[in-house]
Amino acid sequence: MSDPSAAPPPPPVWNAAPGGAPPVRYGGFWVRVAAYIVDSIVLTLAFVAVSKLTPLNLFDPDLKHFDPLDNGISLVAGLLYFALMESSPRGATLGKMVMGLRVVTDKGERLSFAHATGRYFAKVLSALLLGIGFIMVAFSDRKRGLHDMIAGTLVVQVP
Repeated sequence: MSDPSAAPPPPPVWNAAPGGAPPVRYGGFWVRVAAYIVDSIVLTLAFVAVSKLTPLNLFDPDLKHFDPLDNGISLVAGLLYFALMESSPRGATLGKMVMGLRVVTDKGERLSFAHATGRYFAKVLSALLLGIGFIMVAFSDRKRGLHDMIAGTLVVQVP
């Protein structure tokens, strides 16, 4: 019979990896917002440099000067930044690196470029739904947004 005054055993670590490795920690809502702010600053600085060094005008809000080529360049640049960085060996954009995050598949593997591209376009859907797809990060069990669920990805904290 066990000693009734003894402390209860610790709860099991449900998401611990085999071999006693520490549990996976997911990137939550606010840390991901901070990473996105860093990424936005990086992309804005790059766009400013391109606008100053070329005849492209990536910032003119006047619709009289709208040029689909400029808009397309912005879209492709954003896609390449996120997809190339998230499919790189580090698995993270500069903002995610600063915040200690990494994007992986559901199985914890590195993303391919195609997988990262799919995740990028799934973010468009998250945004089109009034941002609800991003807000889901705060409330889901593994801190996944709609785009993560669609793409089969996780954002994890790097140990």
